[in-house]
Amino acid sequence: MASNKKTVLVLHLAGQIPMAGIAWQALHYVLGLRRLGYDVWYIEDSGANPYDPRQFSIVEDCSYNVQFVKTMMERFDLGDRWAYWDAAKDVVHGISKERLMALYGEASALFNLCGATRLREEHLKCPVRIFVDTDPVFEQAKVASGNADSLEYLGLHTHHFTYGENLGNEDCKVPMVRFDWKKTRPPVLVDLWDAGCVAAGPFYSSVATWENKGKDIEVGGETYRWSKHVNFLKYLDLPRAVMQPFRLAMTPPTPDVAERVKDGGWDIVDPVPVSADMQSYRDFVVTSRGEFTVAKDIYVRPNSGWFSDRSVCYLAAGRPVITQETGFSKFIETGKGLFPFSSLEEVREAVARINADYAQHSIGAIEVANEFFDAHTVLSKMVAEVGF
Repeated sequence: MASNKKTVLVLHLAGQIPMAGIAWQALHYVLGLRRLGYDVWYIEDSGANPYDPRQFSIVEDCSYNVQFVKTMMERFDLGDRWAYWDAAKDVVHGISKERLMALYGEASALFNLCGATRLREEHLKCPVRIFVDTDPVFEQAKVASGNADSLEYLGLHTHHFTYGENLGNEDCKVPMVRFDWKKTRPPVLVDLWDAGCVAAGPFYSSVATWENKGKDIEVGGETYRWSKHVNFLKYLDLPRAVMQPFRLAMTPPTPDVAERVKDGGWDIVDPVPVSADMQSYRDFVVTSRGEFTVAKDIYVRPNSGWFSDRSVCYLAAGRPVITQETGFSKFIETGKGLFPFSSLEEVREAVARINADYAQHSIGAIEVANEFFDAHTVLSKMVAEVGF
């Protein structure tokens, strides 16, 4: 337990990209650290132009984004503990610019979640600067190749954590050089996802982007894709193959993709209302039967050990998770509430086992969330390893 109310800053991008899944990711850190006894502030000061999901476009006007952050923080009585820097107008929302600058000197530590912010001179006033790598393999591969930009970017941090829990082991060939990457997992506050008496629905669901671009990387002569669609294509016929309803909150990029996915038997819903509000996102998770999802190629083929921030929410809600194996099963108990898969037959078996005793696997999901992803445990371990 922290003492003397040390100040901690969480830097992230829930306002820049105002989607509920990203907001929940940020808040599990903010609220988790607050419960450990820290005076926690949420900061967005990357200076990047914001994205407006209503327009599917990068925009200059950040008013929608600022309101999203304001609502996110007020939901948990943190209305005076946030800042959003509008770089275009050099205006800080939430608190004054002077207060923000002072916080950098007062803080004991900052968590640069997802590496959302390229640290500047003012950030360096904070003595402990933690890089939280939620997308493993990419930066490690760039560092191994001697990429000067990554070396500088990461080098401004004093500590480095990654969700790639299997990185550095013999069965993961991603080179680990220069930085001491400590292993961590996505934290979740289990009590915030309590489904109570809400009945599970018929659908195994997930929220997905069909194809991500811009972060493919080469390792040892192999190119790893930073996208799910590579693996999703292998499971297009899953609903018909296992005779089970599956739902995706996803915007297909083309009519052809939409047709192919629907032909496989998938129910596709608009992800915008699901992700526009934290409560609607939570409702989507809680009213699902469980989650089925594939993982990005960049996590799967290197056997990185990555696990999803979204999947821990399903687990915490008592909704079983069937997710593609990335090497995580070496570290996290599976077989009751959580099932890794590498083949269609393994998915079929997981669905059959869950359906045969849903109550048992619902309880199992919560037990996995509590034992392996509880925010108190995950964040206490990070704090202890850093020593602030």
